[in-house]
Amino acid sequence: MNPLSRLISPRYPSAAAGLSGDGAGVVQLERRGGSLAVRSAGYLPLPAGLLRPGFDEPNVADPSELAAALSELVTSAGLLKRRRWSVALPEASTRTSILTMETAPASRAEGEEMLRWKMERTLGAPLDELRVSRERLQTDAQGRARYLVTAVRLSVLDEYEQVFAMLRWHAGLILPRHMGEAWWLMRDGGAARGDSLLVSSHPEGFTAVILRAAQPLFVRAVSCETEDRADELYRFLLFYRDRNAPPAEEGETPAPPVITDRIERLLVAGTGLDYAQASAIVEETLASPPYAVHAEDLRLAFPSEEIDFRQIAAPAGLAALAWG
Repeated sequence: MNPLSRLISPRYPSAAAGLSGDGAGVVQLERRGGSLAVRSAGYLPLPAGLLRPGFDEPNVADPSELAAALSELVTSAGLLKRRRWSVALPEASTRTSILTMETAPASRAEGEEMLRWKMERTLGAPLDELRVSRERLQTDAQGRARYLVTAVRLSVLDEYEQVFAMLRWHAGLILPRHMGEAWWLMRDGGAARGDSLLVSSHPEGFTAVILRAAQPLFVRAVSCETEDRADELYRFLLFYRDRNAPPAEEGETPAPPVITDRIERLLVAGTGLDYAQASAIVEETLASPPYAVHAEDLRLAFPSEEIDFRQIAAPAGLAALAWG
């Protein structure tokens, strides 16, 4: 099952917006035969300091200025009259984690209590101060329950919703950028023989997501300078390689049903780390080059001469959820 399935509405808007510290993008998709096509899209760089993404701090320096910028963007894209939107928030404004329940609870109530405690500890804030989305994933190789958890502070979310209200937007689904980007790999990932890697780069750092059988396996959010991103991605891939290594002593620990330390597909979104860098790091770490995934590989008709797919991969992924 797609881990986003319970987070989405059966009638989901085909238009979405994506925000980051340096720009905003909008996209509307339509279906053409068995593929999706960009009906309208636009991207607008934002003035420095207008958006300061962060989990614990105020994000929007001037709500009216941000609303005016978004109004300009949707006007240029021919989407001014759209009211129903999905929105991808800046990565640094949110937190995502995969939680593993180390022990089986004695009851459903105990399981809920254990999960809430683990979420609060991992997210670093009281749950009553957060909007939390969670989805149960497939169990791990030891049969332990796993959950995909995303959160944003209510105070931060309120800042963005004030801007959406100025635009008369009804934002039904609001998720981190990497969730929209990862959907492209989840879409066809069930048949992949190896794992898939998303590197979602943004001004504050990057988020790396490894997917196996169309479900998140590892998620790592890294805050760092641009010049440090290659080293941080290398460290993350070393962690992935080590975690997938077979047990040192045969028979001591049951091996997972699928052992792979190969990244078959690579999707790079955002700016600050390009395909050549990311591919080279994957090959150096895992001794196997990945296949670089572009819009044409995703059954998406995309006007590449007009806009960079990496800039709108997140809102495009959320818009694509209109078709499941």
